[in-house]
Amino acid sequence: MTSQRNRPVIAIMRPERYLEESAKLAEDMGFEPILVPMVQLIEKESEYFDGFVTRVIDGSSDYVIFTSANGIIFTLNQIELSQKKRFINALNSTKVIAIGPNTKKELEVNGIKIHSIPDVYSTHGLLDHLCNKVSGKNIEIPRSSYGAPELVTGLKSCGANVHEIHVYTLQMLEGEKQKQLINSAIRGEISAFAFTSSMMVHSFFKLSEKMGHNETIVDALNNSIVASIGAPTAKTLESYNIVVDVIPENYVYREILIKIKQYIGS
Repeated sequence: MTSQRNRPVIAIMRPERYLEESAKLAEDMGFEPILVPMVQLIEKESEYFDGFVTRVIDGSSDYVIFTSANGIIFTLNQIELSQKKRFINALNSTKVIAIGPNTKKELEVNGIKIHSIPDVYSTHGLLDHLCNKVSGKNIEIPRSSYGAPELVTGLKSCGANVHEIHVYTLQMLEGEKQKQLINSAIRGEISAFAFTSSMMVHSFFKLSEKMGHNETIVDALNNSIVASIGAPTAKTLESYNIVVDVIPENYVYREILIKIKQYIGS
């Protein structure tokens, strides 16, 4: 389905803080974006957070892996102001790994040096990048409580000692905007859907179920273009009987838009 201006309509369902930037990217690529967040980000207190900070500051952490800009933001938000400079200085004495360019940019904004970045911006890219270097090393991963487990299990299988710290979580949204999005999808008014997390997928389909649209929403999405940011999210979509048309090699939003555009033109 396209708009009256013959621009494909894309549903952008990312958290609120990303919508403006995502909309501009989509518009620049010739899409007409519909902006409806299906999840929101919430800081999460972890019983393991203080231990993580202590290990970084005392130099017992060999690697700190950030898998998103949010992981950096929520980590720094939870550190007391009097301790933040010391923590950042300590990070700069460890090997800080960024999963991709957006995460790298957020690190640099906060004065944190990046040791390296994988060639492919994904969990598998990180594992390929690190596996032969981390045996016996202590690795910290501050991230969402909904992070795909493959990174932790993969690093452990490479011989690393891994500490996963949940610094934020995701909450489903089901207000009027979200309900309108479901109805627009059922009416065939949306050309493409870009899913960037498994939680976003669950939020979308659980709301559809509450609205009594189990089968119709599956048919609607399978008659449109469905894009997933990566394999774990694609697997979640497939559990709802959705055919995934597009998965970018690198897990960044620009890449998912490029892949959708290429798919439309194919």
